[in-house]
Amino acid sequence: MDHSATSKNDAKKVFRKLGTCSRTFFYILNREFGHTREMEEKAADPLAGGILQKGHQCGMLWGSALAVGTEAYRSCTDLDQAIGVAIIATQHVMASFLDMENTINCREITHCDFSSKWSFTKYFFSGRFLYCFKMAEKWAPEAIQSAIDGLEDKNTELPLRSMSCASEVVKRMGASDEEIVMVAGFAGGLGLSANACGALSAAIWMNSLTWNKEHTEKSSFFNPSAKKTLNAFIIATDSEMLCHNICKCRFNTLDDHSEFIKNGGCDKLITALSKT
Repeated sequence: MDHSATSKNDAKKVFRKLGTCSRTFFYILNREFGHTREMEEKAADPLAGGILQKGHQCGMLWGSALAVGTEAYRSCTDLDQAIGVAIIATQHVMASFLDMENTINCREITHCDFSSKWSFTKYFFSGRFLYCFKMAEKWAPEAIQSAIDGLEDKNTELPLRSMSCASEVVKRMGASDEEIVMVAGFAGGLGLSANACGALSAAIWMNSLTWNKEHTEKSSFFNPSAKKTLNAFIIATDSEMLCHNICKCRFNTLDDHSEFIKNGGCDKLITALSKT
């Protein structure tokens, strides 16, 4: 079966309708797997533009990671296994994206600093924003296939207990088992890539989901809960965003990250975020 067929030609159309790259790819992959999660997908809006438009990892990757986490939860019988599978599948998706763009960061793709009105105006009126629509259309089939390959990866041996900093955050925030696995791929700066903090994105997503349920007709893109979460994070890390600087290490394997979290790594930050 060609898993990419249904989304190959309409990624731009879906993007225009839903409005953010993060929500678009959460939706597109969910649709391929035969399920949709409207509230959860809307809650991914603040991750667009590289986490609240800060220019970090592309929103397409955050949305895709949420979708593979959702499918990992459905396809695995054990929660620890599902967390591990979600992280490995996220790595497959990120490798596909990096192969296409040679970077995973929004600012390097868009050439835009969204915090600058001049930079955003230039991005919009120069037509650079159209590149993101073209990229979505181009990458959608690859995103789907890499997600499938990652979820079916039999070559990576999982730890007896797979752990994710992102999952720990939402667990302490009262998340369901499915929500815990949904965000698992955010671990270690998204797929253990050591970039902008995955625990932060997980907390933003979880708080946005709660906000969505109370404001069903509104977009969660600039919801106050997301901004408050970011502010708490900035205070806790002294404005440091990158995982490898916060942790003072890089994770070469899922075992490395699982051991780090099991031994109390980032516990103070996880606690601070969970209280938001």
